[in-house]
Amino acid sequence: MNFRDYRAGTFVQQYEYRSFSPTLVAHDWTWDDPRINTLLEEASTALARLDAFSRIVPDVDRFIRMHVVKEANTSSRIEGTVTEMDEALFDREFIAEERRDDWQEVQNYIRAMNTAIDELQRLPLSGRLLRNTHARLLDGVRGERKTPGEFRRSQNWIGGTTLADAVFIPPHHDEVAGLMSDLEKFWHDEAIQVPHLIRIAISHYQFETIHPFLDGNGRIGRLLITLYLLDKGLIKKPSLYLSAHLEKNKGQYYDALTTVRASSDIGHWVRFFLVAVRDTARRGVATFEAIMRLREDMRARIGGLGGRMANAARLLEELYLRPFLTGPQMAALLGVTQPTANALAVDFMRLGILREVTGQRRNRLYTFEEYYALFRD
Repeated sequence: MNFRDYRAGTFVQQYEYRSFSPTLVAHDWTWDDPRINTLLEEASTALARLDAFSRIVPDVDRFIRMHVVKEANTSSRIEGTVTEMDEALFDREFIAEERRDDWQEVQNYIRAMNTAIDELQRLPLSGRLLRNTHARLLDGVRGERKTPGEFRRSQNWIGGTTLADAVFIPPHHDEVAGLMSDLEKFWHDEAIQVPHLIRIAISHYQFETIHPFLDGNGRIGRLLITLYLLDKGLIKKPSLYLSAHLEKNKGQYYDALTTVRASSDIGHWVRFFLVAVRDTARRGVATFEAIMRLREDMRARIGGLGGRMANAARLLEELYLRPFLTGPQMAALLGVTQPTANALAVDFMRLGILREVTGQRRNRLYTFEEYYALFRD
């Protein structure tokens, strides 16, 4: 089907409202827009370069963890949680009581993402994997009563307070299983000749339009993008996450999805998506380059610590995983006494590596500011 001939779907009259029934997507797609060809080449090139960096950066999984935390925090924030990235890196005891529910939602997302990425080694990208991920996402948080791990069995809506004033009403729940089956076929049918980046662009739109869960659709739909790229081998490590770009362009993001439903302009959405992939991948490369420069600088800074050099090197590696640590955490991670850890923290502050952020004499919290700044919005 050519993009110009695409019809997004039809409105179906239900009892007191009209739901939107999207057109199936598991078929070939073509387009005549040369802008899409150019953006597809630019996005593919940027993604390939990002993937190459993720393969050559030593101990890259340490830095991937920070990408995961940033994505979890940003994707959750798009949905209305009130969190900052530094809070996502803190232990619960450092979180204000009134923000702990939001903090827990981000922690759930981190766990759900990591587990889904691990499950891809044993399961194909599928509705089953997404349901498993959804169950972890809503475990013990505010959406726990909205059938975690199950496709919805009732009508949901977007915007407004009821079906009567909803901005958009997804398909009736009786359609969800068939629509998700069609979407899964689109992911895996090798007879369909569509480039992967176009395929996942259409898939993200379709998933958000189906809205198969009662809650958490935005977060699962954005995670789907990374899972698809991993499943198809476009990236070896989970290094591309679009939520930071989508949050900064939130109005355009929602408008682009709405434009497809309202006017069937799937090309507009695909162009927006390819720009998001291209620009995010380019920023990811710049971040990896900055990390490599920072590592060399840090090694040089601790080079004069003499007998404390071994512990200093170990502490640096821990800080790449967790750029916010307390003195007791440092002692536990290094297996040293508290006075030894405190002395090392003093050395790191003198060298400009750590900064104490609590202003307390006890239970001090230190930040590896230069590293954290590479991921901060």
